[in-house]
Amino acid sequence: MGAVVGTLTMQTRQRQPSRDNLDDELEMTMVCHRPEGLEQLEVQTNFTKQELQVLYRGFKNECPSGVVNEETFKHIYAQFFPHGDASTYAHYLFNAFDTRNNGSIKFEDFVMGLSTLLRGTVREKLEWTFHLYDINRDGFINKEEMTEIVRAIYDMMGKYTYPALKGDVPKQHVDVFFEKMDKNKDGVVTLEEFVLACQEDENMMRSMQLFENVM
Repeated sequence: MGAVVGTLTMQTRQRQPSRDNLDDELEMTMVCHRPEGLEQLEVQTNFTKQELQVLYRGFKNECPSGVVNEETFKHIYAQFFPHGDASTYAHYLFNAFDTRNNGSIKFEDFVMGLSTLLRGTVREKLEWTFHLYDINRDGFINKEEMTEIVRAIYDMMGKYTYPALKGDVPKQHVDVFFEKMDKNKDGVVTLEEFVLACQEDENMMRSMQLFENVM
């Protein structure tokens, strides 16, 4: 899956409309799951039809069945972080893309999420990020949930990226940001508190959206 994301910009610039586009349309009928029509996805996302064709080709190459389960997602993702352990972060990221909560990601799920991450408004990106951090889906982020995600990111980036961490840096990182976010000091962060805090603090915005750099 990371390969699809990582090559989107390069491929859409390099690839011109060709006979292959017809092949993409025809081959959609040959997988176990056929995505919604590209015209409909073009309306629902911020991608052009040509970009969707490129994305579909990459998705199909990685997932010939047309859907990806969590184990496959973790396997693909791990290849891009050989010096760390990406399994926990990939688990949470998979759950964020799995909007139907059925243990699999279809092409439609993938491009809808990707459209928000790459082309969405600041508000849309922050709402998606909040959804990622809200592990138990209760509409709030508590300190334990935020620590889980941040620790997973540190684990994924590995010791070569953070070679000399002293103490529990992820927890320290979360303590500072949670203090700023939890405006009413009730022990949880609401969506509005999260969005407001990130909009008020550029450093917090960058840190909370770190996942955009590890997609």
